[in-house]
Amino acid sequence: MRYLVTISYDGSNFYGFQRLNNKRTVQSEIEKVLKIINKKDVEIKGAGRTDKGVHAYGQRAHFDLDIDIPSDRLLKAMNDSLPNDIRITDIKVVNNDFHARFNVKKKIYQYRINTGEYDPLKNNYYYQFDYKIDINKIKQAIEILKGEHNFKNFVSGERDNYDAIIYDIILEEKEESIILTFEGKSFYRYMVRNLVGAILDVSTGKNSIDELKKMLDNVKVAKQMSCAPAQGLYLMKIFY
Repeated sequence: MRYLVTISYDGSNFYGFQRLNNKRTVQSEIEKVLKIINKKDVEIKGAGRTDKGVHAYGQRAHFDLDIDIPSDRLLKAMNDSLPNDIRITDIKVVNNDFHARFNVKKKIYQYRINTGEYDPLKNNYYYQFDYKIDINKIKQAIEILKGEHNFKNFVSGERDNYDAIIYDIILEEKEESIILTFEGKSFYRYMVRNLVGAILDVSTGKNSIDELKKMLDNVKVAKQMSCAPAQGLYLMKIFY
């Protein structure tokens, strides 16, 4: 029986989502619980990886069990055994050919920035940004980044393909914070964090709109912009 789960977690004390030897990860914690329920090893397949310190409200993964257990009972059994910084919020049965990663149609990420006074209680959940921001420049940068592009200059590591579509980037201005919400189909390693870093570089005058355009239009431009830290990033939702 194949199940699709929706997972919420506080990434502060994890070395990311993907299983790593001798490191605490979201995948390994869930697989420990499923092994007890299934009475043999279970491997979960995530819709994507999140890095150390990144949080999620809507990570998704699928797995197969040898036993047929109703979704509501499985939900309770998993949450009763999982640590307090992981919660399964939904479980449904899916077809055996369903794949949590390959069937994704859209993902939504959110990045949270504290623009007010330093707050120690926000330290694991916001980027505490102590620079003056030009909101108009942020809006200009957002418009440039939306759409279909080759994002090679904003992705860490080597890939065969760097093409991606960003359907929208939504800016929310609050009294002491800024929230950037990214909607798109494919997001690669560090891509959202690099885009946020680039947007903030432009907003402070560290880099220009023209430099941002050049990096987007020409993958051979030998320039780097800032990478925003992990703790401000949230995987909000995944659509199939």
